[in-house]
Amino acid sequence: MSFIKAIDKERVIKGGLLLLAIGLIGYLVFNIHDLKEVNLAVRSITKISFLESNWAYFYLHLITLIPVLALSFDQKVAYYKSWKFLWLPIIIVGSGFIIWDVFFTLHGIWGFNAQYLSGFDFAYLPIEEWLFFVSVPFACVFIYECLNAYFPKDSLDVAETWITFGLIVVFGTISILYYTRPYTFLTFGLTSIFLILHKRYGTKSVRKRFYISYIVILLPFLIINGVLTGAFTEEPIVAYSEQAFMGKRIATIPVEDSVYGFLLLMSVVTGFEVLRTKRKGINK
Repeated sequence: MSFIKAIDKERVIKGGLLLLAIGLIGYLVFNIHDLKEVNLAVRSITKISFLESNWAYFYLHLITLIPVLALSFDQKVAYYKSWKFLWLPIIIVGSGFIIWDVFFTLHGIWGFNAQYLSGFDFAYLPIEEWLFFVSVPFACVFIYECLNAYFPKDSLDVAETWITFGLIVVFGTISILYYTRPYTFLTFGLTSIFLILHKRYGTKSVRKRFYISYIVILLPFLIINGVLTGAFTEEPIVAYSEQAFMGKRIATIPVEDSVYGFLLLMSVVTGFEVLRTKRKGINK
């Protein structure tokens, strides 16, 4: 009887969180309206002349991928050996984010500046945006793997619970407070729900290592996002409606982008670790 109750309890928790996520998305879908034009008047930090090109967004992919590919064969990290565990999480997680991306693009929450794009589009998105969900996770998981290889000792053992709980509360609260701002509402709300699920069903060691890795990842992530949001160009490559987010920026970058990246990358890392752990279990 106690075993049945335990199963029922797990089903209730999973079902409740799933319904909450569906409700969050449903609320947004049925209450969203097309917003005003995106804001191209973003104050840049400095201008980089070679980015004033139709290939600017494509250049970012090259800048992101080439160093990682070159260093993937480092003997200590041997990142190339882990690629087989990475592609499925990238495809699955990326598919969800692409649907999100298309929906927000169609409703004017964000948009893409044609003067920095190659002109090849698919399903309402420039091809460069599709590549974003491959190149960025590929490069960031490399950083995660480097830290695991060179600093294998787990830290944050005691702090992990407090960090996770704190993030859940902060993200959930911000989502509720800014329920009229679609980018803020969905990004913070889904990330809070994801962390609840991860705390309940995920692996503590993955959370600990990811939190540390994300602090390191934030620097290159913010540089790339800075280019996308107009920090180094005459106009932003990706522009946002001022009605879509809470209006706080890190230089030119909406704060929501850092949480969006957190959710994207932690989802990919979780899938990556699940597949790798299963393979190790099979090989034992």
